[in-house]
Amino acid sequence: MVTIVTEQGAQDVAAESNRETGALWMAPADVERLMGWTLKPEGLCRGLVCVPLSGPDAKRHVRPDALDIAGLWRQMGKPVRRTDASDVWILGEGASERTAVLESLEAPDFSLPDLDGKLHALSSYRGRKVLLATWASW
Repeated sequence: MVTIVTEQGAQDVAAESNRETGALWMAPADVERLMGWTLKPEGLCRGLVCVPLSGPDAKRHVRPDALDIAGLWRQMGKPVRRTDASDVWILGEGASERTAVLESLEAPDFSLPDLDGKLHALSSYRGRKVLLATWASW
């Protein structure tokens, strides 16, 4: 079991991690469930975006039963980080995705409780002015 951290959060999954090669082998069904990428004949796809799985570089990341998601993530130009023990992997979004979000000037949705414990989602205040006050101990 390894912990995979993506934009959707952290989840534990059965995966084969190789510290020497930096490979992270996961079942295609887990890749689809955790990240929304589906293995199709034309490649690894999410929505209208497909990454072709042909040629020597891509083929070394595909086995009949598993995908080296870390290798494919790097091939797509997305950042990959892992702990020294390779038990926690962070699969980040690429620079183009982050730039598009920043240029949209729209804050990502999140929910936080008020002092009474009632959850408030940022999306419920869309169209209205909102003041966010933050604090961190570091």
